Amino acid sequence: MYLKTVTMIGTELEKAGIPYQFKGQASLRVQGASISEEPIIEASVQWDVLEEAKKIFTKYSPTDISSSPESAVFSFTIDTITIYISCEFNTTIKTDPYRISVELNQTNIWCRSLYSYFYNEEMARYSDQIHAFLAKEQQGFTAENEQAWNQNNYSALLNRYGKPEALVEKIKQNPKWRLKPFYQYMGNLQGKSVMHLMGSNGVKAVAMAILGARVTVVDFSKENAAFAKELADAADVSVEYIVSDVLSLPDSEGSDLVLMELGVLHYMIDLQPLMEKIKSLLKPGGLFILHEFHPISTKLITSSGKKHKVSSNYFEPSIEKNQVAFTKHMPDEEQKSLSQVVQRKWTLGELITAIGQSGLMIKVLEEEPNHKVHDIGIPKTYTIVAEKLNLE
Repeated sequence: MYLKTVTMIGTELEKAGIPYQFKGQASLRVQGASISEEPIIEASVQWDVLEEAKKIFTKYSPTDISSSPESAVFSFTIDTITIYISCEFNTTIKTDPYRISVELNQTNIWCRSLYSYFYNEEMARYSDQIHAFLAKEQQGFTAENEQAWNQNNYSALLNRYGKPEALVEKIKQNPKWRLKPFYQYMGNLQGKSVMHLMGSNGVKAVAMAILGARVTVVDFSKENAAFAKELADAADVSVEYIVSDVLSLPDSEGSDLVLMELGVLHYMIDLQPLMEKIKSLLKPGGLFILHEFHPISTKLITSSGKKHKVSSNYFEPSIEKNQVAFTKHMPDEEQKSLSQVVQRKWTLGELITAIGQSGLMIKVLEEEPNHKVHDIGIPKTYTIVAEKLNLE
């Protein structure tokens, strides 16, 4: 009954052309989160059409509109459910960066993304339930992503790099180059314990091992692990490779460095458990180094030669399905058969907030430009360095 009522209200507002979004527990339940609360539904509408919205629901005998300098609201009851329709003056519903469309009962419903409630003190009471919901969703998405990364990936690596023996010779010539631009923050690697999370094919791991580090790679792709093992053997270095989901790792506090780099964060639909895991892996005083693609380039701008255009919403919080990264290294006839991966692309603000909330101290945020002439002025990647403080 609850979600049917939500659908009815959203449908009526949409038919009248009134911009709206469900908020509070209604928005969370529309998105699938299990929230046990009193039977109320809250929706916000565009401030200058609140009177018009009230007329839509005349048959339910709505209350008079109650106003303050900031907002206004009226309410009505359907069966045992109380519905509150409100507005905030001089705000635009359609430009809310966290307003998303969700299909409910074969109807598209506008609601406020559950991610917005990590920044909302009023909704903090739902935080544990939201994280629990996202953790359950993450398990299913990780299984999908794992399947995608264990199909023909070894062949794609051979197509990209050639045989491990030949690649090792190139790595040995200049291992530090393989770790640019973040090598400057790693210090002398001799004897350091490094955990490379979602470390893929082992190229960076072998480079760090050549420079004297004790390296452990964690990645759920068995085909990545096979290539990395051959690479380490050819280089005559020791690299431990754990085939596992990162979030399933036991806490250890044994690493001097935890490294993540290039195209990994978007496999996480909740950053909080990842940051807590990273903190649990670091020694006091240890560093977390993240080198990633800049969201300006991955979420906002599409580039083609000299032409650049804003093609998406930087703040878009939706979960997407995309081609697995190694697709471009496969023959055309094999690309269509590859499974897709599930991704959530993060803004820089969301990431910085998650790191800060974990208790890690951010020491560096370096935004790095694209080095192509046509792309001057557009950030391509960034590096974050965060330290686990020694509080003893």
